[in-house]
Amino acid sequence: MEQITYTNKRGQSVVLGDSAPYILTKLEGAGAVQADIQTQKAPYQDGVTHINTLLEPRSLSIELTVLGADEAETYARRRKLVQVLNPKLGAGVLRYEVGGIVREIEAVPELAPVFPPDRVHGDVMQPGLLQLLCPSPFWMEAYTESEEIVTWIGGLRFPWRLPSRFAMKGPKIINIVNQGDVETPVRIEFRGPATNPRVTNQTSGEYIQVNRELLHGDLLVIATDFGAKRVEINGQNVFNWIDLGSTFWQLQVGDNVIEYSSDDPVEAATVSISYRTRYVGI
Repeated sequence: MEQITYTNKRGQSVVLGDSAPYILTKLEGAGAVQADIQTQKAPYQDGVTHINTLLEPRSLSIELTVLGADEAETYARRRKLVQVLNPKLGAGVLRYEVGGIVREIEAVPELAPVFPPDRVHGDVMQPGLLQLLCPSPFWMEAYTESEEIVTWIGGLRFPWRLPSRFAMKGPKIINIVNQGDVETPVRIEFRGPATNPRVTNQTSGEYIQVNRELLHGDLLVIATDFGAKRVEINGQNVFNWIDLGSTFWQLQVGDNVIEYSSDDPVEAATVSISYRTRYVGI
């Protein structure tokens, strides 16, 4: 089964698949994406030196057929398609399902849905065309994965012998495997108490640290996505708390050894790291 679901900023959506009212007939652009190869050349050098490769935005072209019981219903369904894929609404989310794979990507309609007037088949069938631009070329896993570091796992109670509760020291190092095609940004949540909490990606040698004491109940959120970096505590911007040597690191492809530390090792802090795996194509 092949199916596309597009949801706009208003929460309105349409589903294109193998049944009425919107039949998906063709999708182009889900795989290949244009690359910009950065090179430099020195005097008398044979060839060039590769510096980097950057991916261009992804373009998607979708052909479909609108089906209705009569002319009025066909036009009503056309109208819904235009309403949902209104370019003025900006970016929405396109969800693609095929062969047991489910991926999502942010997509902006480049123009309103096109319905060629010379290709109408009677009153009940109308071919159409959708053109979308994806600012980020990467397909993302449909769900968010999350790993947690709990510094103290608390407690065991023995009421028949000792009226006490004991806590066990939890592991401060975990391994996160990025099974995608490229690095992926993370969202890190610190729950206090914690003093100058730090999370280090030992694989890349980078760390991110906040120079502040978090009280019990405080929630510190750090996002490392390019163009959307943020540092907030209880919803308030605290970007200036970041240690100057910090890097808004991302998960490398493959294994990532992540370590939590703070200036007070006995504090019962909780750290969660969430991310969405990214893919170059489907």
